[in-house]
Amino acid sequence: MYNQYQVIDIGYRNLLILTNKYSIPLLKRNISTSRRLRGEELFVHRDSKDNNPLTPFDFSEANLKRLSAMIQNYPEGAQRSALAAALDIAQRQIGWVPISAMHKVAELLSVPRMRVYEWATFYTMTKRRFRGKFNVKVCVTTPCMLRGSDCILQVVEEATCCAAGDVSKDGLFGVDIVQCQGACVNAPVVMVDDDYYEDVTITDVQNIIECLKTGGIPQCGPLSGRFASEPITGLTTLVSPPPQPGFGLQEALYIPPSSS
Repeated sequence: MYNQYQVIDIGYRNLLILTNKYSIPLLKRNISTSRRLRGEELFVHRDSKDNNPLTPFDFSEANLKRLSAMIQNYPEGAQRSALAAALDIAQRQIGWVPISAMHKVAELLSVPRMRVYEWATFYTMTKRRFRGKFNVKVCVTTPCMLRGSDCILQVVEEATCCAAGDVSKDGLFGVDIVQCQGACVNAPVVMVDDDYYEDVTITDVQNIIECLKTGGIPQCGPLSGRFASEPITGLTTLVSPPPQPGFGLQEALYIPPSSS
């Protein structure tokens, strides 16, 4: 008697013997994977010339007023609830969040600096280093990958003269590879700061980058002619007027409308 592991081993050896004897080709499966990215940026801070506790930062008067209004939405002792808003305001003011800005946020919210570090290192929308005037993010998750995100990324890098993870020499563009942006039905997707560009082609990407270079504002949203995320071949449902009230109602339950 053989146990299950012995049976599997014997079966595999017999398969190898048959394969070698009769020259049966083994089927090989190609696997496509995204490039491997390694780094400690998400969870480690190391002081640099441009990012250290002495890096100048202070909220503008207008932004300080906005932040104060947000803090007042929460009861005393719960100011940390405004942490996300505070970091977002800081990032929109200068384009990124240096560690000095984190310290300022901790001071205004009366929370330990560690609470701010936790947020900033967990949520990747917080840019902890300068990502250019325009942060171009290319989605490479499965739906976008199947729709050609590898080619889109290559064109973005060529058009911006910037490799993924870097900032162009003129500081105009920063290119990042990101995961699902929540617009899978409109793949492939490219984001520039807060704007989504969907159903993009190589030509679309080149036009977007060129428009940004010349100071223009590219049209965002689906670029294939779709209004939103309806089928690209046209509507297949809800193509006729909706039925009138009472449609499908049993005859015994029907009450004729009053003549008065």
